[in-house]
Amino acid sequence: MTVRAGIVVTGTEVLTGRITDRNGPWVAEQLFALGVDVAHIIVCGDRPEDLAAELRFLADEGVSLIVTTGGLGPTADDLTVATVAEFTGRELHLDEPLRDHIAEIIRRWQGRGGSESASAATAAGIDKQAMVPEGAQSIPPTGTAPGVAVPAGEDPRGRRRLPAILVLPGPPRELQLMWPDAITAPPIDQAIVGHPDMRQNTIRMFGLPEADLAAGLRAAHDAVPGYDDLEITTCLRRGELEIVTRYPVSASGDYTALSNFLVGMYPSQTFSTDGATIDDQLAELLTGRHIATAESCTGGMVAARLTDRAGSSAYVLGGVVSYSNDVKINSLGVPASLIDELGAVSEPVAAAMAEGVMARLGADTAISTTGIAGPGGETPGKPVGTVCFGIGVPGAPTITRTLHLPGDRAAVRERSTTIAFHLLADALRAAAS
Repeated sequence: MTVRAGIVVTGTEVLTGRITDRNGPWVAEQLFALGVDVAHIIVCGDRPEDLAAELRFLADEGVSLIVTTGGLGPTADDLTVATVAEFTGRELHLDEPLRDHIAEIIRRWQGRGGSESASAATAAGIDKQAMVPEGAQSIPPTGTAPGVAVPAGEDPRGRRRLPAILVLPGPPRELQLMWPDAITAPPIDQAIVGHPDMRQNTIRMFGLPEADLAAGLRAAHDAVPGYDDLEITTCLRRGELEIVTRYPVSASGDYTALSNFLVGMYPSQTFSTDGATIDDQLAELLTGRHIATAESCTGGMVAARLTDRAGSSAYVLGGVVSYSNDVKINSLGVPASLIDELGAVSEPVAAAMAEGVMARLGADTAISTTGIAGPGGETPGKPVGTVCFGIGVPGAPTITRTLHLPGDRAAVRERSTTIAFHLLADALRAAAS
């Protein structure tokens, strides 16, 4: 039997768009992986009456679990626990061991000795965070705010049976660290105990239009037995196609047949069947190498994405953002005559940029980008979206490529970064073969 859940993300700063919601999609992904269907993700402000309205809505929808995020701090507008307690008809009580634990965390953060007392305001905030609804289970804090697991129960107003409610902190890092303890807390485990044993796999493709993938999936529907038992979603992200399939364990053979069918249909466009990203693959391919970047239109985005990974200092030396022609000439050694003759957006200039940054930084591998991201800057024969790439690898001539990319300035820059990763990965694989 399907187990359904709803997620309520609280915070006026999220509702107004000052902060982008990272918690709702992350929690949904974790629940989906467990076999729990997420029916709704709701964002509401910090007003208790609004949160109570969302809780009533989800309870009326018949979900088995509600997960809330945010509103667990010590300030006056952090009212999630109190609102959930009132909604479920449970009295709040002070959990003294929990209060002492929070106080010790704050003492350590503030560098105070164990005997030094907190200020009255701090003590009041600690007491507020240590209030737990009667019959609920607190979840140890990963910051200063504990979570709360409230078991399913009867509605004090007698209108419905209430689902279990999992109350989690708002900071994404705290929430994610708390998740393993939270989802296995007895009140929550009991609420989702009926979920089916599900699996989820991801295939990644590059260079395939969405319309072609749609045609391939239509063909797969007729060719793969048990296709209807597979829950398939597709997403275009960073210029790549992700095909995410969720299925019960009993349909594992059907998923294998689907994967084999798609890979057979699009062998050159499929670059990952195990969920690995191009970033994962490139990090492995760069083992033992030293890379440098020379960027114009991407303005450092290639270097930033390379160094997003922990441990990237083992292979990333550095980069040059050569946005102006003067920097291309003086810092990378690109011949001025080359720019005068062909323009900065040209394959020979991209090659000179890659070779120049390798020479300047002592690298054995390089990526360069030079292009017209827009909205202005086009010239005859070089419309907005024209981007030239240079890839330098040991033992081979510098590889260059020119592409005409669709989209606005942000899209052109992001897609250029992804394309640069794929071009380099292809070059490194070819060099190793």
